[in-house]
Amino acid sequence: MKKILIIDDSALMRTVLSDIINSDSRFQVVAKAKDGIEGLDLLKKNTYDAVVLDINMPRMDGITMLREVQKAKIKCKIMMASTDTKEGAKVTMDALDLGALDFVHKPDRASECRGEDFTKHFINTLAAVCDSKAPTISSKAFSFEDAKESRKVVELVTRSASKITGNRIVAIASSTGGPRALQSVIPKLPKNLKTPVVLVQHMPEGFTASLAERLNSLSEINVKEAAEGDILKPGTVYISRGGKHMHIVKSGGKSTIHYVDGPTREGVRPCANFMYESLMDSDYDEVCCVVMTGMGADGTEGVKNLKSKKKIYVIGQEESTCTVYGMPKAIAQAGLVDQVVKLDNIAQEIIMHVGVN
Repeated sequence: MKKILIIDDSALMRTVLSDIINSDSRFQVVAKAKDGIEGLDLLKKNTYDAVVLDINMPRMDGITMLREVQKAKIKCKIMMASTDTKEGAKVTMDALDLGALDFVHKPDRASECRGEDFTKHFINTLAAVCDSKAPTISSKAFSFEDAKESRKVVELVTRSASKITGNRIVAIASSTGGPRALQSVIPKLPKNLKTPVVLVQHMPEGFTASLAERLNSLSEINVKEAAEGDILKPGTVYISRGGKHMHIVKSGGKSTIHYVDGPTREGVRPCANFMYESLMDSDYDEVCCVVMTGMGADGTEGVKNLKSKKKIYVIGQEESTCTVYGMPKAIAQAGLVDQVVKLDNIAQEIIMHVGVN
């Protein structure tokens, strides 16, 4: 049975989350803390299979506690309980930068946490965090300077990549561990990349804008949350908006972004399968599919269906560099992967495959 620590300043929320966690026979809440100071003290004395951490707390908030955990070199798997305000989304990005593995968006009222959808999502996320690899992260958040350093390696690759011809597109899928892993890929892509990049990262509405802003601030290539009707241009990364399914459709002879509401697929919305399948009728000669860290199997069915209509080249993230080896494992087991690549080398393989202008 997995031992869980809850850190939250609301006594009611601690009780509600405990009830949810203890209702699943795989988990047991063995300790609770009302702020970061108490939580840190417990982490120094005991080990837990996962920690559920609130962000806004008196005395010591969740972000400060994460920094202290890093300073003390405490290895633990942390899942954030986050609010969905714009500021909340930005702080959640900071938490993921500082080593939190994933997050759930916590409703404003504790009573809303007892709903079936929230309970299922919470337990699934907790299970993924328990099964994931604890991060080995420096306490310094990734910066534009780090990105510049890593781009030097890629510059050598781009020289030979200018000879590549054909109308191509890059389509990336990522989930648990993705927001941080993407910092090792997107900022290394040059602004003169010959193709557009479309990207599905499993996140709720309100968080993908913050992810896009964060990646754009680190990158030379343009990164944006994709808007309805956006025309796909080379040298731009389009991140699917959370809470909707992103399709690439033809409009006026151009490839454009179109959002579709609708039920979740593979338990997620946005779902990468829809993105891949929407490219089946596109004008692209070839699709470079990249499947990165994440729980579940999103991407596999979509890539399989895409392959029936299009030439594809599939890059899967190598297991030891994944926070959760779910999505890349599923696509590898389906026999669809052309190349298995460590996280740090994904950008250069994309560049070598699609070219630069």
